[in-house]
Amino acid sequence: MVRNPLTPEQIEAGRRLGVLLRAARGDRALGEVAAAAGISPETLRKIETGRLPTPAFGTVACLSETLGLPIQDLAEAWTAALRLKNAS
Repeated sequence: MVRNPLTPEQIEAGRRLGVLLRAARGDRALGEVAAAAGISPETLRKIETGRLPTPAFGTVACLSETLGLPIQDLAEAWTAALRLKNAS
């Protein structure tokens, strides 16, 4: 299966998602949060910095639970620019 390249809007959505997750992590150690979510610290680092703009749903769901952040908030962070683009 060949994956289509991400659009600029999707890349920006991934950056917003990463910023939200990083803010929710606060002072907790990256490794601690990653372990609690069942992912590697490198994966969490990539998500937070926007280098992994489209993480798997299961990863997002586990981070949502680990950080006590409603998954709807994460979905809205990711889809905000896409809704604006479709509205124009």
